[in-house]
Amino acid sequence: MYTAKVIGHVVATQKDASLQGAKLLIVRQVDSAGNPVGKPHVAVDTIGAGADECVTIVRGREASMPLPIPMSPVDAAAVGIVDSMTRTVRGAEQ
Repeated sequence: MYTAKVIGHVVATQKDASLQGAKLLIVRQVDSAGNPVGKPHVAVDTIGAGADECVTIVRGREASMPLPIPMSPVDAAAVGIVDSMTRTVRGAEQ
């Protein structure tokens, strides 16, 4: 599980039947300071996230669990919208 920023969306005219009606997001992982990490990837939106929002992403088998059809062919899913983040270093907030 990690935090990512929504940087776009995907329009797919053809996709697996279990994903009909599902919104696909382009997300990029961010560190605790909000800086981009790694490459962008696609995640299924299970929460109604919008552009530039920070979201919580789950990957692997757990990504299909919030979907109506369990075990859908999904590798990543947005399961929460992050309102704020606080990072603690050696017991002190920053």
